[in-house]
Amino acid sequence: MTQLDPSPLPPGSGTRRAAALGVHLFTAFGAAIALLAMLEAVRQHWAGMFAWLGLALLVDAIDGPLARRLDVARLQPQWSGDVLDLVVDFLTYVFVPAYAITASGLLLPIAAPLLGVGIVISSAMYFADRRMKTDDNHFRGFPALWNAAAFYLFLLHPPAIVGSLGIAALIGLTFVPFRVVHPVRVARLRGLTLALIALWAVLAAYAIFRDFEVPLPVTILLCAVALYVCLADTLIRLFRRAPR
Repeated sequence: MTQLDPSPLPPGSGTRRAAALGVHLFTAFGAAIALLAMLEAVRQHWAGMFAWLGLALLVDAIDGPLARRLDVARLQPQWSGDVLDLVVDFLTYVFVPAYAITASGLLLPIAAPLLGVGIVISSAMYFADRRMKTDDNHFRGFPALWNAAAFYLFLLHPPAIVGSLGIAALIGLTFVPFRVVHPVRVARLRGLTLALIALWAVLAAYAIFRDFEVPLPVTILLCAVALYVCLADTLIRLFRRAPR
């Protein structure tokens, strides 16, 4: 019987597969960052926690384009990049921030644990929702950006009743089908969106460095960018429907 030799690997394929595996490991590093952020949160070193979560955002911004460029899905198919990304995102976008929001002392004491439970349950359902993104890559409903919600809670430091009602509203808005801009994947106004996100990143880093003791104009700009991301698509649609 003649034994057929396996097809030879194309030149450099081992290197490409190693690079593709490296992308998966880079994504998984986000889970380690989440642990470091949680350690800071448990110590109530909130600025340190947000610094680690900011690094996690950077990893999340890089790993997707890198995975597509290196064709990770084809070269390392035994690992699901989508599942890995969701696991890490749940830790960094939801679980660690939910702990920070609950333990911050900025909510009503009786409401804080209930709201924390509401955050993780609603977010788990959102992450499992096959309709979480529209066909044109907008998020549907509040997209479980609890790292951002926690950031604004610490930045604005509202009265406990206001903060508690705000968190409750965001939990409810998770299931309301309004459209939120994805900073990278939505084509409309992408240049403006990316410029505003870059500005936001610089100002947010400054706020964290200053332990949220920042001038009022910085706070206003940070809030303005958040409103743009949440409401830009809704306002554009209303403008188009308005009679002329």
